[in-house]
Amino acid sequence: MALDVTILPVLKDNYNFVIRAKEDGTVAVVDPSGAEPINAALRERGWRLTHILNTHHHADHTGGNLELKSTWGATVVGPRADAARIPGIDVQVGDGDVWMLGGEAAHVMDVPGHTRGHIAYWFSESNALFCGDTLFSLGCGRLFEGTPAQMWRSLSMLRGLPDHTKVYCAHEYTQSNARFALSLEPESAGLKRQMAWIEEMRAAGRPTIPSALGKEKDLNPFLRADEAPMARAVGLAGADPVAVFAEIRRRKDAF
Repeated sequence: MALDVTILPVLKDNYNFVIRAKEDGTVAVVDPSGAEPINAALRERGWRLTHILNTHHHADHTGGNLELKSTWGATVVGPRADAARIPGIDVQVGDGDVWMLGGEAAHVMDVPGHTRGHIAYWFSESNALFCGDTLFSLGCGRLFEGTPAQMWRSLSMLRGLPDHTKVYCAHEYTQSNARFALSLEPESAGLKRQMAWIEEMRAAGRPTIPSALGKEKDLNPFLRADEAPMARAVGLAGADPVAVFAEIRRRKDAF
């Protein structure tokens, strides 16, 4: 892996990520909720922040932008489709763009649904996906600004990445997501094994991410809306995947 990734638990259940390109020491933070945890991590490691990467406009993902930019002179990179709501944005990127962190290429993907201008950054060489609030371990983001069809397309795009991709989602929601997934498929041996591991990790105060995309493809109900067993689980056998996805999301919102 050509990236060093430091996972910083912040706020109630957010994760911020400090990423460093090993080749030249370029350092970025993904979705900074605030400045101080980032500054502390940088000081501890003797690193200098050069870039801020935002996936979407929500304050718990951009709250540190302006202070970090002022302190470090960092360049703010964010979604072109939502540039007006990204504090301090300098570089606008969108679907199909390739943005370089030192010698590391990040492939930008438009993944609307949670918000209308959400993007993800896929560092293909390092098998690292920073997907904000679009995809969670065993879950996905609420549809605050998008439609079920948009979110299903976005998740289908992410599902197309290699199985060994490490999913760095921005919240520690895995335990509650697993409970919901088991409510749909209570006899799933794979989900039961995963829940046991999740409970062990959380009891030890350890993060459940990154998750492996291949495991998400197998277990995450939101990635399986086009599979017959999942359609049957929500009483929609033979239905269009978008309708199945919408029903899964409706049930999770009320769970």
